[in-house]
Amino acid sequence: MNPTLLILLLISNLVSTAEPINIESKRELFIDDFLIESLDDAEIRLSIPKDEGPVHSFDKSWEGPFCGYSTVINDDSRYLIYYRGLPKSGKDGSEDETTCIITSNDGINWSRPELSYFLQKKYPRNNIVLANAAPVTHNFSPFLDTNPNRKPNQKFKALGGTEKSGLIAYISADGLRWKKLDEKAVFKDGIFDSQNVSFWSEHEKCYVCYFRTWTGGGYSGYRSVSRTTSKDFIHWTNPTKMNFGNTPSEHLYTNQTHPYFRATHIYLGIAARFMPGRKILSTDEAEIIGVNPSYFNDCSDVVLLTSRGGSSYNRKFMESFVRPGIGLENWVSRSNYPALNIVQTSSNEMSFYVNQNYAQPSSSIHRYSLRIDGISSIYAGFSQGTVITKPFIFKGKQLYMNYSTSAAGGIKVSILDNSKSPYKGFAIDNSIESIGNYIDRRIKWKGINDLSSLEGKVVRLEIKIKDANLYSLRFN
Repeated sequence: MNPTLLILLLISNLVSTAEPINIESKRELFIDDFLIESLDDAEIRLSIPKDEGPVHSFDKSWEGPFCGYSTVINDDSRYLIYYRGLPKSGKDGSEDETTCIITSNDGINWSRPELSYFLQKKYPRNNIVLANAAPVTHNFSPFLDTNPNRKPNQKFKALGGTEKSGLIAYISADGLRWKKLDEKAVFKDGIFDSQNVSFWSEHEKCYVCYFRTWTGGGYSGYRSVSRTTSKDFIHWTNPTKMNFGNTPSEHLYTNQTHPYFRATHIYLGIAARFMPGRKILSTDEAEIIGVNPSYFNDCSDVVLLTSRGGSSYNRKFMESFVRPGIGLENWVSRSNYPALNIVQTSSNEMSFYVNQNYAQPSSSIHRYSLRIDGISSIYAGFSQGTVITKPFIFKGKQLYMNYSTSAAGGIKVSILDNSKSPYKGFAIDNSIESIGNYIDRRIKWKGINDLSSLEGKVVRLEIKIKDANLYSLRFN
């Protein structure tokens, strides 16, 4: 037999016997190759978020130019952004550090609540929710606990601390008044000189914490990420270093890993990539913008990490997700650091937030917007591209897609069996072309009412894309 033909037959046999992926009725985003077997004249393309401008300036005396390590939380109709208040630079874990909060009804317009939990000189009412708690307030990182078995007074949880103290756990019923969960540190096996983030994983049925470690041990090598898990938020497993696949090592100053709110089995990390020693500004330029003299010798931008649980990140995209903006103010050290989490801010829009102009009087936080599910997409141009998925099993009666086409473009879908032959009635020629711009649009075939006959069977999708972007799909 011809050797080439033999190899092709072996590959075909391996593909046909591969265990199908059970996606059930979960939404799948095209942020990696999880579902994709082949792309022909199509590509997975990273989206470009839109800078919607500043939503808050750190201009109060207890805030200052060194505010950072922000977290945004959507609690029903209430939005909260937590951040470190720090008027002057100094050693990590100083008593000058506080945890502040701003609130919003829509995630777009923000204001400081007038609280009186912690008094400041001349300011009996302020927006401080935690003070006199060093070193926890250096990097206090809260989350909304979605564990169905959590106690009512523990709706919010948080971790904070440094290498010396370890991570100390806090709880809150309302997100404003906080107290320690335990007097002792709950986890000590890390460096923690960053924002150390945690959440309840519905996907893995445990609490997960992603925290700062270094690749060389101690404070040597590259700034990196490790993770640990817990069933009760007090007792944590031995740490595991995160694997980044076959990609170059980079300094990841923050990781900001969190479950995506419309597909919680997918974790997104809107991370800060730090470029130490990559100096852009001259001394004269630094003086003009008023940046602290110790904070213009480096630069940073935003990159995307993804994970589906476990100890691996996928770095499908090595390019920047958010580049530093026009002007010198964002080409300084520790600027362009994203807040933890992405939140929905309208029926078709989601937002994340980025600290900018660090170590300057103009220090602020900006909102960036994307379409819902619009982190990345499968894109094909006018000449049309084809996507073939891996074999999978689904649960549901209908197929919905999030897509955008041009007036001349469109999307057509065929449902194939594992040998890539179309199921009866689901060939490309029978597909009704999908045209337009929709977040959740039902995909249809001529004379077919639903997908009941295929539910539970091994299927593949063949997707023809012309001058369009496909962001996600789900069965329902």
